[in-house]
Amino acid sequence: MISYLLKNYDSMLLLMSEHLQIVALSISISLVIAIPVSLLILRSKVLSTIVLSSLGVIYSIPSLALFALLIPILGLGKGTAIFVLVIYNQYILVRNIFAAFQAIDPAIIEAGIGMGFNSIELFLKIQLPLALPIILGGVRIATITTIGIATIASVINAGGLGVILFDGLRMNYLPKILWGTIMSAGLALGANQILLYLEKLAGLKANGKCKV
Repeated sequence: MISYLLKNYDSMLLLMSEHLQIVALSISISLVIAIPVSLLILRSKVLSTIVLSSLGVIYSIPSLALFALLIPILGLGKGTAIFVLVIYNQYILVRNIFAAFQAIDPAIIEAGIGMGFNSIELFLKIQLPLALPIILGGVRIATITTIGIATIASVINAGGLGVILFDGLRMNYLPKILWGTIMSAGLALGANQILLYLEKLAGLKANGKCKV
C-alpha cells in the first residue's frame, strides 16, 4: 500500500485533480441550468409536476446505461461524462431549489413588499438567504453523487480516480483497488463535511434574518 503510494503519488495526484475538475465543472454547469429552471416552475404547479417527473425518470436510468446510450452521439471522454453528470444533477438540484423557495413563509414576502423592496431586493435580501440552507443541502447531495458517478465515468475514458480503481479490478491488484476506493470515498467525505458546514452556517444566518 505505502510502497505503491510512494512510487505513484504524482500520477495519483493528477487523477485526483482530473476528478475534481470533472466534479467542479459538472456542479457549476448544473447550477447555472437548475436555478432558472427552478424559478420558472415555481410559477406553475402543472409545469413543476411535469418537469420534476421527467427529471425523476431520467435520474432512475443507471449511469452506465446512460453513458452507453450517449457514446454513439457524443463519443468517449470528459465531455460525455460531464453531460451525463449535469443531467443527473438536475433532478437533485431543481427539486431542492424548488422546495427551498416554496418553503418560504408568504407572510415574510408580504412584509418585504410592505417595506418597499422591489423584486430584485426581495429575492437577494429575503428569498435567497432563507432558501440557501436547503439549496446548499441539494448541492451537497449532488456533489457527493457526482463524485461517485465520476468514478464510474473512467470506463468511458473520462479520467479521474476511477482509473486507479478499475485498473486495479482488471489487474486484480489490491493496492490499486484500495487506493482508488480510499481516495474516492475520502473525497466524498471531505466534500460532505465542507458543504455540511456551509449549510449549517447558512441556516444560522437564515434564522437570524427571520428573528429580525
